[in-house]
Amino acid sequence: MFDIADPSQARLRAGVVKGTQPDSNGTAARAARISPPESLVEDHFFWTYTEEPHRSRRKAILKAHPEVTKLCGPEPLTKWVVLLVVSIQFTCAYLLRNTPILDWKFLATAYMIGATANQNLFLAIHEISHNLAFKSPFANRLLAIFANLPIGLPYSAAFRPYHLTHHKSLGVTGLDTDLPTAVEAFFLDSILGKTFFCTFQILFYAVRPMFIYSPPFTSIHLLNLAVQLSVDYILCRATDSYQPLFYFIASSFLAGSLHPCAGHFIAEHYFFSKVTSGGTESLAELKVKPQSKVSPTHPLESLQPPETYSYYGPLNILTYNVGLHNEHHDFPAIPWTKLHKLHEIAPDFYEPLPCHRSWVWVIWTFILDANVGPWCRVKRSQGGRIVGGGGKSDTKTKVPSGRAGEGISAASAGPDGEEGDGWKESEIQC
Repeated sequence: MFDIADPSQARLRAGVVKGTQPDSNGTAARAARISPPESLVEDHFFWTYTEEPHRSRRKAILKAHPEVTKLCGPEPLTKWVVLLVVSIQFTCAYLLRNTPILDWKFLATAYMIGATANQNLFLAIHEISHNLAFKSPFANRLLAIFANLPIGLPYSAAFRPYHLTHHKSLGVTGLDTDLPTAVEAFFLDSILGKTFFCTFQILFYAVRPMFIYSPPFTSIHLLNLAVQLSVDYILCRATDSYQPLFYFIASSFLAGSLHPCAGHFIAEHYFFSKVTSGGTESLAELKVKPQSKVSPTHPLESLQPPETYSYYGPLNILTYNVGLHNEHHDFPAIPWTKLHKLHEIAPDFYEPLPCHRSWVWVIWTFILDANVGPWCRVKRSQGGRIVGGGGKSDTKTKVPSGRAGEGISAASAGPDGEEGDGWKESEIQC
């Protein structure tokens, strides 16, 4: 789907910047794909030097529909939804205080109610990380810590810098911790491996960042840790049982396992362009439909094929509309309640893009179809920077060093004299 270059011209060096590239004769050659950096295992990711698509599409949408900027800003409803879901989880935890973990009532509640609720809270924290609940950044940090309580383990403070870096550095190896490493992809590229990944993917997302880079530990991290551990302790002492804490942790695990709502983890950025069984329509297939034709002069024609997929089904009701993922990456400062409005304003930009019909289908197909798997990610070796800094620098090059073979490029270190500083608070909103 993405490999539009002649193979003889596509084997470019990984350390290039986007634009024209010299071929073997020294003349300029343009290609969408480049050879990957050196790796311990054979690399099958799709490597590109092109700019991530959301920045380009955002510019085109703003030019065509400048009124979308009016949609940006905090959503007051978020705090009330968080309060409701946290209350539900604490109520369930209290009611299950004397129920054994392996009891069917405990497991059924943890899967049907707990996992759904904690997935909702994961995505509440995701929403809050963009400062979309309050105008005050500190108020957002406090709400995220509150939303974290039923998750059982401190998470919200650590999530934010990694997630904002994911936005600023989409697909950049060594920065975007949403990307699987080559070692992961190599060992998990089978039905058994993909089943293991889908079952334990919440652990991959929790542990993988530790092997990539480390943002600074701040006072917010300390507050998140202290509040979470204190509430866990008080809850267990008040109920004279560890079952409420076990319920929270089980809910969190199941929320990122084989659960319908967990399909969004895979659906968002793994490309399904080679899948032939249906379920995800390609850009080309959508363009041949009369209602989705795009004029050759339309700005969309000049943009790169998408590496992000949206989902417009009913599970968005439970997940802060995270399924509208192209819309979210294009405008991360637009809250969840207004993403459908963005789509309505700019349908000419979104309707032609491939989208998933079902998150359950995404999990099923990811596991069983040999045409999709952990290698199906677009990677780039240049671009972006760490939000909030982080990563240790090489003393000679002053370039942050990645881990697990995931090197951080010089461009990712920021301008000379600012290596490791990363993006400032004022830079992370659209």
